[in-house]
Amino acid sequence: MSVSEKIARSLRTLRVDTMRTKFVVFTVLATLFSTLTMTFVLYGRSKRALSDRLGSELGGLSSEAARETGAWVDQRVYDLRLRAAPYVVSDNVARAVANGRGGTQGLTRLRDYLNAIRQNLPGHEGLAILDVDGQLLTNSGSRTGFRLSADRLNNLRTRDVLIGDPFWDAGTNKAAIVLVVPIRRDDGLFLGAMGAKINLDDMRDTLQLLAGSAFRSIYIVTEQGHVLLSSAGNPADVMKTALTETSTRELVEREGRPVMQSREGGSEVAAVLRRIPQLHWAAVAEAPRSEATREASALRTQTVLLLFALFVGIGLLTFGVGLVITRPLDRLTEAAARVASGDLSAEFPAGGSGEVGYLTRAFTTIVSRLRERESQGELEKLSVTDPLTGLYNRRHLMGTLASEVQRSRRLRRSFSVLLADVDKFKQYNDSHGHLAGDAALVKIAEIFRKTTRAVDCVARYGGEEFVVMLLECPIATAALVAERIRTRIAEQDLGEGKLTVSIGLAEYPDGGDTPEELIATADAAMYQAKSSGRNQVVVAGVMQERTQPAEKKSRRKKEAI
Repeated sequence: MSVSEKIARSLRTLRVDTMRTKFVVFTVLATLFSTLTMTFVLYGRSKRALSDRLGSELGGLSSEAARETGAWVDQRVYDLRLRAAPYVVSDNVARAVANGRGGTQGLTRLRDYLNAIRQNLPGHEGLAILDVDGQLLTNSGSRTGFRLSADRLNNLRTRDVLIGDPFWDAGTNKAAIVLVVPIRRDDGLFLGAMGAKINLDDMRDTLQLLAGSAFRSIYIVTEQGHVLLSSAGNPADVMKTALTETSTRELVEREGRPVMQSREGGSEVAAVLRRIPQLHWAAVAEAPRSEATREASALRTQTVLLLFALFVGIGLLTFGVGLVITRPLDRLTEAAARVASGDLSAEFPAGGSGEVGYLTRAFTTIVSRLRERESQGELEKLSVTDPLTGLYNRRHLMGTLASEVQRSRRLRRSFSVLLADVDKFKQYNDSHGHLAGDAALVKIAEIFRKTTRAVDCVARYGGEEFVVMLLECPIATAALVAERIRTRIAEQDLGEGKLTVSIGLAEYPDGGDTPEELIATADAAMYQAKSSGRNQVVVAGVMQERTQPAEKKSRRKKEAI
């Protein structure tokens, strides 16, 4: 008998050739190997392992701080751009630089506008508007830092924002930063700038929250190592400190990796730097080096005990569960993979008892609910949308209008309703056929969808009528939107020719305080547009349609059609 045959016979005698035994032997050997290897590594290189762990934690903190700081600045820049973009700003800046009564009115409107928006911008200590020469036109709150040099003004003509370095504002006794964005006309002409002075209290709170432990600190520095903001210490004193040139260069050269450095007083720290891409700043997270040494012994002991417990537990449990789990688990995995790929028709194997049976039943329940949700989602979509155009239907529009009326009444805000009717659509339909008429309505609906905002509600009201609810949109802005819609539809090639629309506008609450009254007011304005020659936009506030008798209104509708 050969040696290989003797070994095989011995294995059969010990029943090592069974699946369950192989599973146990492999697991025990793997666990034993892992235990011995991990023990050797922990005893021989524990100091380095804990340093790496500390460095990884600091790297994560610095990355998160850099991301949060960048996001904080981006959000404030976005808020400022949003407030500088409206037509009321550019128009009144142009009026303010003009001489005479128009200039005075423009300054007054700009000042009122700044006072209004500052109430909705927490942390903004001051807002200001500068003219094209960098001179202050008007402001709300503190004026510190709003005068622009000629170089900065020239940079702002070609850039989207200027971000100043943080400074200590003695007036508010807080760390602050100045942001400036350009004010441009619709054609891109530079008219001036809007500046904001924002305190950094929120950013400091975020750094403190990220630091968590008292042993860790996070601070923001410039490229030269000057400290701008810190999670610890007095903000005024922090802004007077700076890293040494050698420390700053070492951190920058090894960005994202831990660096052991000395600080004032001889303390040894581990520090990690991460640049903030959109700014000339960086986030630094550091912790005392002694923290890693202090945890070394406890971590080593805990790891050894954990590995030993795993070794014993796996040895006892694996033999009993290996054979029972393997086969049904394979079938369950195959069915789950089909579901993960999007095939909800997959059928799971009949579940037995125990964990595998429970998982099988749970997966079956989940898949059933997914199927129901998919069907329900389709039904819900069909119940609120128009099947031809894909826009919201009349039922959904009236419900949304009712909700918006309640919200606007509570918040004392206004919104506008736009009602459009396709001119001479019946003639177009009769001349080119219903299919061509439907295709034209689909193209017109697409223009409405692309010309309005995502927050607006665009609906097919019925036949060739469309209604748009413009959220928090004053009537003047709504008129611009309506004119843009009218122009694009008039220019659109519909395949069999072109069509125009007549549009009526109404504003809440002047045009009515219920959805029905708003629709009626906009409808009356629309029919006035038709009776005035079609292809027009009429604002309900400048007509007398609502005061006319009902019989006269009905007669005018018939004549306009």
